[in-house]
Amino acid sequence: MSEKILAEKNLIVRHRRIELIEHWAIAISGLALLVTGIFELPVAKRYYIITVPGLGWSADFITSLYIHYAAALVFTAAGIFHLVYHGLRGERGLMPQKGDTAASIVVIKSLFGFGKEPPMHKYLPEQRLAYAGMVFIMLMLVISGLVKTYKNIYAPDMSLPVVLTATWVHNIFFILFFLAFLSHMGAIALRPNWPMIRGIFTGSVRLDYARHRHPLWVEEVEKAAAPRPTCAAPEEAAQMTEVVQESPPEPPEPA
Repeated sequence: MSEKILAEKNLIVRHRRIELIEHWAIAISGLALLVTGIFELPVAKRYYIITVPGLGWSADFITSLYIHYAAALVFTAAGIFHLVYHGLRGERGLMPQKGDTAASIVVIKSLFGFGKEPPMHKYLPEQRLAYAGMVFIMLMLVISGLVKTYKNIYAPDMSLPVVLTATWVHNIFFILFFLAFLSHMGAIALRPNWPMIRGIFTGSVRLDYARHRHPLWVEEVEKAAAPRPTCAAPEEAAQMTEVVQESPPEPPEPA
């Protein structure tokens, strides 16, 4: 279901079903990667995580590693699909634009009551900046993770500097991914962003909210849905022209 206005329900479709699947595949697998990455450290027994119902396996390094690999497969596949699918469709609404940094400052200030938020398109400027940052973090995690996986499975004697570099990169971007996750949750917790939560689950947001905060986007959707004026087919237009030309002139009226 593409973007469209459901006026009778006071809704506007913001995300297609495929986009929701992408989002939740990356979100759930990313959360699994965070948790299992922590479990691979010797913390489960130390902090009594193993006593939590259903997490008795958390102190087993091999089990955590296998779950980590499975989540990484979903995470990587969903990320690649997202880039290829939307890239081929030419959908670049989340790509950063010139002036996004300055606009983000204005929006963030308005969230705390300082100034008024300007009319927005579908995505806020800080969303576009966060998207670019998350893409870079995911890319570094995938590359460094592939190096570590290759070493574990196929090349146990891999060069130590390469292994250490991959490990440090993976750990650093693991922390950045965790911080980005916290920032994402923090943004959702802000009251002006609450109406967006519905879109994460159903794909639609309230139309009155969209008109208030994303009027430029609503205008684009309305223009795309507006019926276009129709004109006669070339053959019909030619026939009409011939009829006009062949019709005899009317006799002049008597004086």
